[in-house]
Amino acid sequence: MAIRSIKWALLLLALLVGAWLFYEKVYLPKSTYTAVRARQGDLNLTVFGIATVGSREKFPVSSNTGGKLLEVLKDQGEWVKKGELIARLDPVDMPQQLDEAKARKTSARYGLIAAQKQIESLKAQLRLAEINYERYAKLSQKGYAAKAEYDKALTDLESIKAQIAASEAQIRSQEAQMRQAEHNIKALSARLARLEIHAPATGYVVSRDAQPSQTIAPQQPIITLVQPHTVWVRATIDERISGSIRVGQPAAIRLRSHSDRLLPGKVARIEAVSDPVTEERIVDVAFDKVPEPFYLNEQAEVTITTGRLKHVVLIPSKLIRKGGVWIYDHGEARFKTLRILGRNGDLSAVKGIDAGTKLLIPDPHKKPLFDGADIRLKQS
Repeated sequence: MAIRSIKWALLLLALLVGAWLFYEKVYLPKSTYTAVRARQGDLNLTVFGIATVGSREKFPVSSNTGGKLLEVLKDQGEWVKKGELIARLDPVDMPQQLDEAKARKTSARYGLIAAQKQIESLKAQLRLAEINYERYAKLSQKGYAAKAEYDKALTDLESIKAQIAASEAQIRSQEAQMRQAEHNIKALSARLARLEIHAPATGYVVSRDAQPSQTIAPQQPIITLVQPHTVWVRATIDERISGSIRVGQPAAIRLRSHSDRLLPGKVARIEAVSDPVTEERIVDVAFDKVPEPFYLNEQAEVTITTGRLKHVVLIPSKLIRKGGVWIYDHGEARFKTLRILGRNGDLSAVKGIDAGTKLLIPDPHKKPLFDGADIRLKQS
């Protein structure tokens, strides 16, 4: 009898130990949940989108005339100032033509001076010839001078008048040659000036489109400039979440090359036409201060703040299941249906529970939650 009692006692002890181990190692872990408290605060409502760096305007710098490029003085990644020399085209023989035009002007000027001096001399001779003619004319009338002398005086007078007329014509010819030379000089100088290409605006060179020794056509781009204030990011936003976006709303830009910092900006433009295939809308977000250097087509992320909810109950978004959350209610699990007021990443603003409510974190490795389930909270 004693041996049997001992066996039963040992069996009962083993059952008690097993029950205790089950309770401690299985039941308690599977019914013990971690909880977080809902809190009150403010929430920025945001819209997220993938973007690329672009520019509202680009300035292709080109020449009005074609020709062979002698040199290109700027390359991509460099800054240029308005009016700065960008490139030069081969002038071929235009410098020699300009020198010849200047020489013709100089020759015409000297010819004009010579003709003017000559006419001054002829006018002095004219005055003397007129005096002689008048004297011989009077003497001839009174019979004191031979007719031959009178005729010679008249001939001398007419000869000098003819020479003056020729000199005046020569002056007009030299003046015309000077005007023609000046016109040629201006035209050649203007053509030579057009062979030097200058920056139309201050900007950043984003591409070099032609190389030295290359022959270019008129209006063919040599470099392309972008002005910093026109740089923005073009974000693609799903139509379903784009309705709250407005021009002027603040935004945060994260460039792929600077993933450790956020750059402030604002919505500058919302394109009027959506993509019918992807059902996305293009939203252009401008930088408050453009980073330097910047790289067009660089990938970026944009977070646009579309509103702000104040003094609301905030909970982790991951706890929301089927429109509600599981809460801890005096040792039991209760499912509370919520009204979601807005979301921002990992946080959601909700209505339906109070700040301080303990929210259960569901765990597939624990026993299923149901209304009225006995649970325990993990001690923190």
